[in-house]
Parts: sequence; C-alpha cells; structure tokens
Amino acid sequence: MTTIGPTDSSLVPRFAGPATFARLPRIDEVPAADIVVAGVPFDSGVSYRPGARFGPAHVRESSRLLRPYHPGLGVSPFEVAQVADAGDIVANPFRIDEAVESVQAGAAALTADGARLVVVGGDHTISLPLLRAAAERHGPVALVHFDAHLDTWDTYFGAEYTHGTPFRRAVEEGILDTEALSHVGTRGPLYGPRDLEDDRRLGFGIVTAADVYRLRVDEVVDRLRARVGDRPVYLSIDIDVLDPAHAPGTGTPEAGGLTSRELLEILRGFADLDVVGGDVVEVAPAYDHAEMTGVAAAHVAYDLVSLLAMGHARRTAV
Repeated sequence: MTTIGPTDSSLVPRFAGPATFARLPRIDEVPAADIVVAGVPFDSGVSYRPGARFGPAHVRESSRLLRPYHPGLGVSPFEVAQVADAGDIVANPFRIDEAVESVQAGAAALTADGARLVVVGGDHTISLPLLRAAAERHGPVALVHFDAHLDTWDTYFGAEYTHGTPFRRAVEEGILDTEALSHVGTRGPLYGPRDLEDDRRLGFGIVTAADVYRLRVDEVVDRLRARVGDRPVYLSIDIDVLDPAHAPGTGTPEAGGLTSRELLEILRGFADLDVVGGDVVEVAPAYDHAEMTGVAAAHVAYDLVSLLAMGHARRTAV
C-alpha cells in the first residue's frame, strides 16, 4: 500500500513546520486514515494540579524527533498503515457532562469508517467516553490501565465524572470485560483498605510498581497477556505511572514509579494482541522540565500507534 508519511526531515528540519504528531499529515491531507491520532485538551476533571489541557500541544511538539522505523517492534508503522493527526476533539471546559458526550461523539466520528484511535489528553476523565466509543464498535473491551492510581473511586465532591472515577463508571455501564481488567504501576497511599476492596469487586487485578520492580518486565507481560487473552483490549496510560524522575510534568505525582524503559517494554510485549485503541493522559507541561514528560508521552503514543499498525497489517494480510 502507498501511504503519506511524515514530513521528510532531510528537506525540512525537525524544528521547522507545524507540530503535528510525529510530523504526520493532517487528516484532511490524506484520502482516508487507518489510524488516527487526536488530542483532547480538557482538564476540568482534575482533583489537584490543573494544566493537562495543554498536554496535546506539548506532546505534539515533543514528538518532532520521532522517526519512521520502530526497531523495538520491527515495524515501520507509517508504511504499513495510513496514520494521520486529526487535531483536537473540542470539549466544554465548564461542563464535564457535556464534555464527556462531546469526546464520545468525536471519537465515534473518527472511528466510524473502521479507523483506530490514539488520543493524547487531557486528564483521565476522557477515558470513559473513549471506552464508550470503543465498546460501540467492539463490544465490552479488556483494559490494561497504567497509572499510579486506581481511578475507580466513586465520586469527588459529589461529582461522578472526574479523572479519579472513569473506570468505575465504565464497569457500571457494562463497557468493560470484567474478566480482563488490570492496573499496572499503582503505588502510594490510599484513603483506606476499602479502596482496594472496591477495586477487586469491580474485577480489577493489580500489578503494582513494586511488582514491576521485583518481577521484571517479562513476567509482568506474561501475567497481563494471560489475563487479556484474545479479547479486544484498550490501553490507557496515565503518564504519572512513571516515576516523577522520568515524568515530572503531571498533576498527581507519586514517588516510586516505573521507568520509561519499563513502561515501553511492557507495551511492546502486547505486539500480537488485538489492541483496539488507547490514550496517553495527564501530561501537564507547566510542571515539565526540558520536555522530559512530553518526550516520554510522545514515545508511549508512538508505541501505541505502532501496535495498532501491526494489528492493521495482520488484518489486511488475511
């Protein structure tokens, strides 16, 4: 297949030109897209530091150095699939319920022709509408959720839709396959033991940050793959799963997190799974330094795109 790839860096320096993700074409510059990258500049659901509304622009700017061949996965994602940047899905910053509906509608529109979607946030509230859109196409999906936090709390200040509640709502709505739900990288203090009890009741298994340290990547990947099986799986990555040494630019940092190397290697262990979509959220550039968090998030999004491209190549080869 012939695809339109990133801007040629031998002709246009990487620091020049518009900052689309990985310097890819805009969606209006391609006949059709197999994989779409979109931003959701929304952070009205945060409970501590704001600023993730500026995440999509920061990650795009931090993605300028990405190159078209992924040696870790052995794939040229922009050759085996047409990937395009769709810009941002607009969400009302003053009404969370309306924003959730807008993100769901935007995601559904971008995937209506069968394209698969990678979203850069924005805060973790947006994962709920993205999962709704994914479930509309694929049925209830497995979830691997990378985060310092559980995000299965019930409410904050009486609000049901926040960045700490999306996965409880998703279970309640029946859009997740409760036989295949996993948190990875959780750590830090909780409100009490009931947090863990409620989380187990919802169907989640947990691989803590300490587990990743002790078990190492290969064992963690084996456990996650066994839980997911051959189900369609959605990958949601809160950048605060990384230790603040690797990702200081986030709203709720916790000590003792994963390294960027560990996170990327775990993602690469999912190369032959049926990944149907994913998001990278909670990048807050006001707290970043030297694009450390933006670069980490850009590489995570690149790995998500690469996993989706490999899946597209498998499906179209049949």
